[in-house]
Amino acid sequence: MGFDNNDKRAWVERIMQADKKDVGIALSVIASNTSAATFLASVSLTLSSLIGAWLGNSSDNIFQSELYISLLTCFLLAFSCLVQSARHFVHANYLISTPDSDIPVKIVEAAVIRGGDFWSLGLRALYFALDLLLWFFGPIAMFVSSVIMVIILHYIDTNSTPLHRYRPPEARWSKGLEGLSEVAV
Repeated sequence: MGFDNNDKRAWVERIMQADKKDVGIALSVIASNTSAATFLASVSLTLSSLIGAWLGNSSDNIFQSELYISLLTCFLLAFSCLVQSARHFVHANYLISTPDSDIPVKIVEAAVIRGGDFWSLGLRALYFALDLLLWFFGPIAMFVSSVIMVIILHYIDTNSTPLHRYRPPEARWSKGLEGLSEVAV
């Protein structure tokens, strides 16, 4: 959602090189991502359980059964991806918070990037399940929802504004008056 893997790598590298007292914000961000992934995974599992129970009780229309199986597949895929996302975020949190360690930045980068990738896949599965749910209201509702979803995802996935490159306060003030003029602008 606007961040590519290079931005994630730069963020992790800054965190790993920061003082341990400054790492708290990064750990809380990763913990928030873990909580969100866990919540969405539990919602996905609940919905797939409901659909599975509903599917088990009805055996009328074969087309409805295929739709239920497709929905069940989407929710189970979302559950799997979101659990993997939470797993990688917990692993990154553990690596960052390990005291007196010389863990390579690449390992933490990989955990954060994989967590973000699984998060994105899990959300995509939930978006697709939403479109399938609208099939119950007819093909027009599903088509309109699909078009709107493509437009929204295109808007979310494209980032034409470059992100601000963070410089620690020491680097800004170490240039003297030149650094002061850059900060003021």
